[in-house]
Amino acid sequence: MLSINPKMLPRLDELEEDLLARRERAVAEDWRGEIDGLDLTLAFLRGKREQARRFARSGPVSLGLPVVPHQKPQVTAG
Repeated sequence: MLSINPKMLPRLDELEEDLLARRERAVAEDWRGEIDGLDLTLAFLRGKREQARRFARSGPVSLGLPVVPHQKPQVTAG
């Protein structure tokens, strides 16, 4: 899944403005298929923006380094 860098939030705002202008034109021209496509794109963009805002609030999660258990050498008989 594509994650948006929180630094890109201003760009998402620009994209939303453009999509809204295109949607207004599509409504004025009665381009129903275009309106549906733009509505889907706007919904996706808004979801990604909210995801980026949540990520910016919480920040990255430290998972730590895995611990490798120390193995004792095996003694072979013989």
